[in-house]
Amino acid sequence: MALHFTKEEFENRKAKVLKSMKEQNLNALLMFKQESMYWLTGYDSFGFVFFQSLILKDDGEIILLTRAPDLRQAQNTSNIKNIKIWEDKEGSSPSDILKEILIDLNLKGKNIGIEYDSYGLTGRNTLKLNKSLSNFGNLKDKSELISYLRVIKSDEEIVYVRKAAELADNALDA
Repeated sequence: MALHFTKEEFENRKAKVLKSMKEQNLNALLMFKQESMYWLTGYDSFGFVFFQSLILKDDGEIILLTRAPDLRQAQNTSNIKNIKIWEDKEGSSPSDILKEILIDLNLKGKNIGIEYDSYGLTGRNTLKLNKSLSNFGNLKDKSELISYLRVIKSDEEIVYVRKAAELADNALDA
């Protein structure tokens, strides 16, 4: 597994998200932003323009719903253990599959945060998602929840930022 940060760093990030979810009375967060998925799990996907969702439940459970072409990428670049696949074919409905996962997680009638502002959750996908989840629970736009948490850098992140600055300086000097 090619993770760029330590296990402890990812655990600390998850703890920050769970704390924020608790403060905002969320039982789950549906992430559609690639940068949120990467920050929380290390998952780095070329399929960020397609429907995929990382689900974080308030007990810390993480599930990824993605397409079959992104399975190996998820397995090799992240710490995600539970990966569900939707088939990218005519008539498939990843929103309905996501709803089934949420039912299995006992989230019906619960408070669910959603990252609506993302590349993969296009207008059409948003309409399908809202239709699938109508009367399912209390849906809240939490597009910025993780973005705000990412603003304050950890010690590990600062090491990378400094190295990037050093490399940029070297490139300018070359």
